[in-house]
Amino acid sequence: QVQLVESGGGLVQAGNSLRLSCTASEVTFSPYARAWFRQAPGKQREFVGGIFWNSGAIFYADSVKDRFTVSRDKAKNTVYLQMFSLKPEDTAVYFCSATRRSGNASYLKSAGSYEYWGQGAQVTVSS
Repeated sequence: QVQLVESGGGLVQAGNSLRLSCTASEVTFSPYARAWFRQAPGKQREFVGGIFWNSGAIFYADSVKDRFTVSRDKAKNTVYLQMFSLKPEDTAVYFCSATRRSGNASYLKSAGSYEYWGQGAQVTVSS
């Protein structure tokens, strides 16, 4: 079973940047898409950004598209979430995910579309 391992979370001040990484445990893992979600206390898991693994096409949630960037390194089987101009409302546990199932960007913005999940990385933004 492929495991997704996240790293890079932490405590930052508002306005600063942070980069999360998510590496698959199997080098040969080739999903259809990978994505980032986040979940704040008492809230539902929310889509942040995703990437079609082969083409590299990226899709974002409107709430973060001007501040967050998703990228990938296929050789390292790693996907990144670069976050700029962080705000206190970005505080959440961030999860990476992956799916072998195909679908369009709209379908892939739903957490139920993914069968692989990381353990989560806490990001806390102080004001």
